[in-house]
Amino acid sequence: MVRRLAGAVVAALGLMAGLWLMLAPFALGTQPEGRDWTDPTTTEFFTGVGFAVVGLAGLLAFAAALRAELVARGLMTVRAAAPEPQPEPAQAAAPAADQDLAALLAPLAAALVEEMEQRGTGVQGDRTEAPPAPNGRARDFDPFAGREYR
Repeated sequence: MVRRLAGAVVAALGLMAGLWLMLAPFALGTQPEGRDWTDPTTTEFFTGVGFAVVGLAGLLAFAAALRAELVARGLMTVRAAAPEPQPEPAQAAAPAADQDLAALLAPLAAALVEEMEQRGTGVQGDRTEAPPAPNGRARDFDPFAGREYR
């Protein structure tokens, strides 16, 4: 267990060293403000990125190993995940809501029928007929391309 703890501490120090390498050129003033990065700044920054990534990966790995060791020794217990609550089944809509919806949509439907009759489109039951094509033949309508087929 001491090895895992020591490894986690060393990995955390590596992470902090990488972060310092990334910030040092700006914190110490070796990188001039408002100018492109100098070669030493670029080298230090990307070396710091590498150190930080390796340090973070090592820290996570050692922390996971340390946790597994504590669970194996019985010094730490693993909590079971709380069961998700079951959703309640949806209840059927009340008939009054359906009647309210029908009452709201009735004037809209009547206005649409009136507009279709004014445009010359006849309404027959549930079917709507399109006006004939200018050449007198029936036409098929493609809703995606809007082209006539013959």
